[in-house]
Amino acid sequence: MMKKKRVCRFCEEDIKYVDFKEVKRLVRFTTEQGKIIPRRTSGTCAKHQRQLVKAIKRARHLALIPFVSEITR
Repeated sequence: MMKKKRVCRFCEEDIKYVDFKEVKRLVRFTTEQGKIIPRRTSGTCAKHQRQLVKAIKRARHLALIPFVSEITR
């Protein structure tokens, strides 16, 4: 079976620059442990994945998003 090719969300919405202040958008691309979701899983293109990683790291540094979310056991 052939897998359906994923389309980059940023290209689809015609977003030129991934901004670090858009916290809701950035949180979607991180796991519960705080890891950044890889390109092959998220479906973003290489250009936007590089911008996304840089934006997530900037947002973490400025404490807009946490490095690791709260762990509940």
